[in-house]
Amino acid sequence: MEVKPVKIFTLHDVPRLRYIADLILNGILGLSWEIVTDKRKIGKSPLINYSEEHITGSFWIVPVTLLFEAGLKEQAISVDSWKGLPVFFKSGEDADFPFDVFAASFYLVARYEEYTDYETDEYGRYKSSGSLAFRNNFLKIPVVDLWAKELAKSLVKRFPALTFKRSEYKALTTFDIDEPFAYLGKNLLGNIGGFLHDFTSGSKKAKHRLGCLTGGEKDPYEVFDYITQLIARNKTATKFFFPVGNNSDFDKNPSWKNDDYRNLIRSIADKSDVGLHPSFKASTEISLLKTEIKRLATVLNRDCIISRFHFLKIVQPYSNRNICNCGITEEYSMGYSDEPGFRAGIARPFRFYDILADNLTDLLIFPFQVMDITLSEYKKLNADEAKKLIGELIFQTKQAGGFFVSIWHNTSLLDTDDCRRWREVFEFTLIEQSP
Repeated sequence: MEVKPVKIFTLHDVPRLRYIADLILNGILGLSWEIVTDKRKIGKSPLINYSEEHITGSFWIVPVTLLFEAGLKEQAISVDSWKGLPVFFKSGEDADFPFDVFAASFYLVARYEEYTDYETDEYGRYKSSGSLAFRNNFLKIPVVDLWAKELAKSLVKRFPALTFKRSEYKALTTFDIDEPFAYLGKNLLGNIGGFLHDFTSGSKKAKHRLGCLTGGEKDPYEVFDYITQLIARNKTATKFFFPVGNNSDFDKNPSWKNDDYRNLIRSIADKSDVGLHPSFKASTEISLLKTEIKRLATVLNRDCIISRFHFLKIVQPYSNRNICNCGITEEYSMGYSDEPGFRAGIARPFRFYDILADNLTDLLIFPFQVMDITLSEYKKLNADEAKKLIGELIFQTKQAGGFFVSIWHNTSLLDTDDCRRWREVFEFTLIEQSP
């Protein structure tokens, strides 16, 4: 027997509700659904009653006002525990679900808290310590996915004919190539300055620098053979992000016109997907972003449609608005520099919702769970501690049937004594993340 689509009865058919209902009911649970505002059109379909009035035979989720509001309003949030999960926007005892799962999920996924007044870090970024998830100790679990699973359990008790899809776990390994070379790719003045510094400081790097520039030695930052061999061995899905902006205090990449650099980008693009790593200022300056997108497209000889901001600098909603307007279709910056976990509370891609405009876009956000620099520089973990934390995040993502995404830098994986422990962590992650 064909199962009818789930109907959601509400007094207000609004974009916010449509957005989050589609993500939870269709995206996670695999249900078809539709909204009705007239009770005469309910029929015999399974019914989620998203209103304050009781409807016999329905599954009642009592709404808070968040999804029916326009713009931003201060939200009074108190986090409680239910079935071992953190929950907020609680409902009364008569409801069939103990909290407004649609509003709570929207608050996290659409990043409502990042639109409000908040304290930034030294780079102008939203601080993980200010987030609801960090302050309430649930940053390391994909609560939206877990809420959806509990919703499915409750719905099927009321409507036994419902069937749900099984979410398929996936993994993606990504690389930010902030500095592809230690010596190659630098202009003449830069290398002269480097030689002088090497000599005056008594460093042994001068010989290596000369060897690289004359073609006798491999640049020490160029560990791409090691990376690509491991990727091939583990059959790992990958994406590489390259910067092509101008040099600044925050941007140390070679010129996009440099032959060594262009050849590297093209060689990687022959084996893997390649995207843009917009410069520090390009996260808020659309003119720079447009220029950099054109540059990378010229190097690749094809359109640039994926990106991750340098320093993970996202300013909501403007950074994502800008890349939408520039033709980017996939964005990979959704995570914190200083803390691992699920920044948007979810372990799968989702579409960017512009809260200020109350507009759903076609931009697909791919959140990541962990970055090498977070573990080494911010958390100061040793290899065993890092592997344990990564293993826990992979486990949580697998349990949710989600998408595990990690970030690595070539400069973390050098063939040196300092970096060999991170090679060990990297190799562990490639094996552990396998389905």
